[in-house]
Amino acid sequence: MQRIVIVVSAYIAVQMLSDIASLRIILLAGWSMDAGTLVYPLTFTLRDLVHKTAGISAARTMILLAAGINVFMAAFFWLVGQIPPDPAVGAQEGFALLLSPVWRIVGASICAEVVSELLDTGIYQRWVDRMGPRRQWARVLVSNGVSVPIDSLLFAFLAFGGVFSIDIVWAIVGTNIAVKLLVTVLSIPLIYAVPDRQESVE
Repeated sequence: MQRIVIVVSAYIAVQMLSDIASLRIILLAGWSMDAGTLVYPLTFTLRDLVHKTAGISAARTMILLAAGINVFMAAFFWLVGQIPPDPAVGAQEGFALLLSPVWRIVGASICAEVVSELLDTGIYQRWVDRMGPRRQWARVLVSNGVSVPIDSLLFAFLAFGGVFSIDIVWAIVGTNIAVKLLVTVLSIPLIYAVPDRQESVE
C-alpha cells in the first residue's frame, strides 16, 4: 500500500510540474521543445508501476484524477492572476505573466496526456494478458513505444499547430519523442521496483 501511495503521488506531481513547465519553449542542445518534456516522460513508467501493483482500474482512475487536478490547477492559477495584488508587497507583477495558463496549451497537454496514458494502459494490459509476468522490461518498451509518439503528436499539433511554422511543430514533435523514449529506456529498471498485483495481494 505504501508503495502505491508513493508512486501515485509522484505521478500526479510530475504531471503538474510538466503542465506548468510546458508553457515555456526551450532550446536544449539546439533542439526546440516544451520544458515539460524534461520531466513528463517519467509519468509513463510511473503509470506502469501503478498498473503493475494495483491493476488497470487503479491506473485509469489515476490518469483521470491527474487530468482533473491539472484542470483545477490551471483554473486556480488563472483566478489568482485576476485578483489584484497587495500594493504594499512588491515583486508580484510577474505572477500572472508566469503562471496564468495559456488555455490552448493546457487543453492540448491534458488531452494528449489522457489519450496517450489510456492507450498505454490498454497496450500494457494486453501484453500482461498474453505474456504474464515474463519480460517485464518489454511491456514497458512496447506500451511506451506506441503511446509516446501519440502523446507528442497530439500535444504539439493541438498546442502549436497554426501558431508556429510547421517546421517548428515537427521539431517539437521529434525532440519530444526522442527525449521521452530515452527516458523510457533509462527508467526500465524501475518496473522491477514493485511487485505484481498478485504478489502485493498475498
